[in-house]
Amino acid sequence: MNKIPFVTKEQLDAITKEYPTPFHLYDEKGIRKNMEALRDAFSWNKGYKEYFAVKATPNPFLINILREYGCGCDCSSYTELKLSETIGAVGEDIMFSSNATPKEEFAYADKLGAIINLDDFTHIDFLEKTIGHIPETISCRFNPGGLFQISNDIMDNPGDSKYGMTKDQLFEAFKILKAKGAKHFGIHAFLASNTVTNEYYPMLARTLFKLAVELQKETGVHIKFINLSGGIGIPYTPDQEPNDIRIIGEGVRRVYEEILTPAGMDDVAIYTELGRFMMGPYGCLVTKAIHEKHTYKEYIGCDACAVNLMRPAMYGAYHHITVMGKENDACDHKYDITGSLCENNDKFAIDRMLPKIEIGDLLLIHDTGAHGFAMGYNYNGKLKSAELLLKEDGSVQLIRRAEKPEDYFATFDCFEIGEKLLGK
Repeated sequence: MNKIPFVTKEQLDAITKEYPTPFHLYDEKGIRKNMEALRDAFSWNKGYKEYFAVKATPNPFLINILREYGCGCDCSSYTELKLSETIGAVGEDIMFSSNATPKEEFAYADKLGAIINLDDFTHIDFLEKTIGHIPETISCRFNPGGLFQISNDIMDNPGDSKYGMTKDQLFEAFKILKAKGAKHFGIHAFLASNTVTNEYYPMLARTLFKLAVELQKETGVHIKFINLSGGIGIPYTPDQEPNDIRIIGEGVRRVYEEILTPAGMDDVAIYTELGRFMMGPYGCLVTKAIHEKHTYKEYIGCDACAVNLMRPAMYGAYHHITVMGKENDACDHKYDITGSLCENNDKFAIDRMLPKIEIGDLLLIHDTGAHGFAMGYNYNGKLKSAELLLKEDGSVQLIRRAEKPEDYFATFDCFEIGEKLLGK
């Protein structure tokens, strides 16, 4: 089975004349179509809002596309808060979900009027001492512990996660926060990552909806929203069936009407914080084959490396690769596709069957639109690539330039050696 690129070889040949490889390329048409499907899937809930996980793809040009559809920003750091403020996402357009949070970040989130989602019971006192009050609207993150299973499949292990409060802590937190002046409450949970099943969100919703009914009954608080967070995944391998967001939304609706509506809680808004699902399939890393090596294995060396996409090196994650122009050729050659870092795990693919690759061939690495560029780094002095947007009309827009050596050396600018490095 194969994945079909959202860009043609002819388009890439034209793009690479102006923008050298490697670069990340994003598909505006795909992003918009996916956003419309998500919006429609949860249109039954009057208060529904998607808070895009900025960490997944922190590019203001891309986030602004989602903003056109009413999306907010899920932020987890000072810098992400700053990015959101700069594009006009302030107040309750920001969900600030952080852990082990420095006081400066809580203060900035409060200054912007963001909804603060507390990760730990001890953060109540820390937040109050930092900003001098408890916000009227506040959220707490729940961790049920144990294993999270769908049917007989273990999806993840929340009990081994550093995030969230126990049930007892959550109940006590709501009571304390209410006594300190909070009036509107949210519940947040993230129990599994990259689930490729339509059952995850409805099952998570059932857990949180039941919890919300208990919390409101026992503590008397007003539950304003329930945040299902992220976790809806994408099919990285071509044999996987993609999630159907409309089926997922309908599943959550049924559970909502089964649990919340009879409890008189049909004013509760549903929030999501999707990142991978929103952008993952609509980005790719384009790189060029620049070396071949014949030793104990067959290697193809690219001008991209783990700096540009670290998921395969870090997790052993699979990313499908298309040799552009050879989509219909037989995959009868076995290669390791590598970068040039001084690390043996700097490989985009290991023992991958692909068509014969010639020097100069363009390789398209799929599904890098989320946690691709964002996880980049500068090991070996490697510089981050450009980001480009393939617009709906077929034109291409530069939305982040490639780094230059001056960027790498910029933090030395306050030292004498920095002046030499920067040529001053």
